[in-house]
Amino acid sequence: MTGTLVTRPVRWQDIPALVRLEGELFAEDAWTVASWWSELAARPRRDYVAVDDAQGVIGYAGLDHGGEVADIMTVAVAARARGTGIGSALIAELEARAVAGGAAYLMLEVRDDNEPAKNLYARKGFETVSVRRRYYQPDDVDALVLRKTLQGPA
Repeated sequence: MTGTLVTRPVRWQDIPALVRLEGELFAEDAWTVASWWSELAARPRRDYVAVDDAQGVIGYAGLDHGGEVADIMTVAVAARARGTGIGSALIAELEARAVAGGAAYLMLEVRDDNEPAKNLYARKGFETVSVRRRYYQPDDVDALVLRKTLQGPA
């Protein structure tokens, strides 16, 4: 991706585009319209950002501000925008928001069969702390629980 990545808050009007992209990327695990309404209604504890190109939303990510531990709820990048650094930039944005919210740790779950995501999280400093066996159904895929210790303000 050229230039500086610009994130913006996710808006209610984005829900149809988010649901469409969820379906393309996550199939059986995709969030529904109702899921998105619920997530956006939970602000300010929930914090969602999006990235656009000329065709619309190409990436989004969300955070749950839970005090000392913040959780990444989702990170998604459209297939046409993969490999451009958007995923990495979205994670960096969530990390900065978690630190600003006072979190000492950042947690997430990832499917054990999602090699690109696992590689990205490893590059960003996340480590596996536990495994939830057969968590993702109906595929019987394990969920890896990852954690990163955050660096607060100096």
